Amino acid sequence: MKATALYVLSAAAMIAVAGVLLALGFGPGARPVLVTTGLVALAVQVVAFLVARALTARHLWVAWGAGSLLRLVALVAYAFLAVKVLALPMVPAVLGMAVFLFVTTLIEPLLLRL
Repeated sequence: MKATALYVLSAAAMIAVAGVLLALGFGPGARPVLVTTGLVALAVQVVAFLVARALTARHLWVAWGAGSLLRLVALVAYAFLAVKVLALPMVPAVLGMAVFLFVTTLIEPLLLRL
């Protein structure tokens, strides 16, 4: 439980920092898009972390693969849903999602072993 809480806090902080940096590049109009994307990315990452944590003890490679596949499916699904259903601007939404998923994936191995 401690590792999960630490991961959620760390991932939220990393998404916030990356979101601010992306907003500087895209301009103030992209802030709501990046906030929405950041919340979706955080939810995906928490689910991926919990799945990886459950599988790590027995099958490290399966856990890594399952988390990667979940992130890829989430990115592709969000690319379609953000543009078609939510009518969000494509570039900030998809690029933001990719960046958020990438930066938060970097800290995952550090916390899987706790």
